[in-house]
Amino acid sequence: MTEAKRQAAEKAIEYVEDGMIVGVGTGSTVAYFIDALGRMRDRIQGAVSSSEQSTQRLKALGIDVLDLNSTGPLSLYVDGADECDPHKRLIKGGGAALTREKIIAEASAKFVCIVDPAKQVDVLGRFPLPVEVIPMARSLVAREILALTQAQPVWRQDAEGRGVVTDNGNAILDVHGLSITDPVALETTLNQIPGVVAVGLFARRSADVVIVGGETARVL
Repeated sequence: MTEAKRQAAEKAIEYVEDGMIVGVGTGSTVAYFIDALGRMRDRIQGAVSSSEQSTQRLKALGIDVLDLNSTGPLSLYVDGADECDPHKRLIKGGGAALTREKIIAEASAKFVCIVDPAKQVDVLGRFPLPVEVIPMARSLVAREILALTQAQPVWRQDAEGRGVVTDNGNAILDVHGLSITDPVALETTLNQIPGVVAVGLFARRSADVVIVGGETARVL
């Protein structure tokens, strides 16, 4: 799928205009987009980054990383996804950057999502749904999610068995066993649980354009 990711990322560059400040997401597909953006760094004002990982890559290529509070609304946000349904609604957060990704998506006039074909599904939920939570509320939120959905929340661990900590200092619960037929309603419901910072459903603010890499990049 490496070539498919690269093709999708290269196609997304077509949406970047001279003088733009570009919102940039996180993940393996976005890494190809950042590399392509580096080739035109002198034509853009800079980028707003959704993670420390992306910030480091952008700076290494000589791209100025700006603060969203200073830039105001953005024209374009480019990011990947863990799943995408036919209505351009997404599950994101496999890289634990969902909160900042959600903020930048909300601030952007156009959200372009770049994926490989394996990320396309008819119904969201095969990929576990990430939920970022305040650490002291982790068990509370897990119990509430179980009661509301009958699905299984699992505290995300790293390779050493330690709880994953987001760039915001929070924990991640991955909810397994969902079949999300009404993503907007589930996103709204889970957001109401005290201690939830962000839900990895991008349904209320879905993608505007989805680019699927493959033999040729397809725009949905």
